[in-house]
Amino acid sequence: MTDQDPSDKQSAAVIWARYSQIAFIIPAAVVVGLLIGKLCDYWLHTRWLFLVGIIVGAIAGFVDMIRMITRQKS
Repeated sequence: MTDQDPSDKQSAAVIWARYSQIAFIIPAAVVVGLLIGKLCDYWLHTRWLFLVGIIVGAIAGFVDMIRMITRQKS
């Protein structure tokens, strides 16, 4: 029999889930920014707000990723 603690497996699963979340943070934020920008373009009859949405979404994704990484190191 092995002498592994069941909490080690759970903590490894939690760590894996946190790191896999990084792969989805930035693309999801960019897509949400794009959709909000396209919606604003439709309402305001413009053609450039989707770019602002993409940029803001990317910045929000990076900020969230940095917060998550710094939270884990503490």
